[in-house]
Amino acid sequence: MSIDEDFAEFAGARWASLYRLAYLLAASPTGAEDLLQTALEKAYVNWSRISRMQYPEAYVRRMLANTLVSSRRRAWVGEQPWGDAPESVAESAEVPVLDRSLIWPLVCALPDRQRAVIVLRYYEDMSEAQIADALGCAPGTVKSQSAAAIGALRRALEAAGAGEAVDER
Repeated sequence: MSIDEDFAEFAGARWASLYRLAYLLAASPTGAEDLLQTALEKAYVNWSRISRMQYPEAYVRRMLANTLVSSRRRAWVGEQPWGDAPESVAESAEVPVLDRSLIWPLVCALPDRQRAVIVLRYYEDMSEAQIADALGCAPGTVKSQSAAAIGALRRALEAAGAGEAVDER
């Protein structure tokens, strides 16, 4: 099997789960598509090395998180719209379910690194050590970002009148 075929098979088989993570990280369908496309492009370029790893999907997931965090560090000078946007786009089946949640809009409002920590911990069920490894930071940073995010979520829930605290794991 050629490298192109191997990568196409990987991307096809893992697209749904990678898109879900990208959506949770980017907090929007279009942001998720851009994030996933960028990460898969980077993975394709290095596929001969990545495919030999024990867990290539875990590495691509790490690439998603790092691409999100690093993309916000530099100024964006990308495409500029030149026409009207389409009336509507078809959404995945997951989007309406996620949008109904009370807490999801609050998670989306968190700063990128805090949102990444919350998504990786509570949506992807990763440990603090795995998150630190995925984001390339110290476990203490994961703990402090998690504490700050949970505090912000609690305050936002109280301000919204929910009055119930976010349960910590």
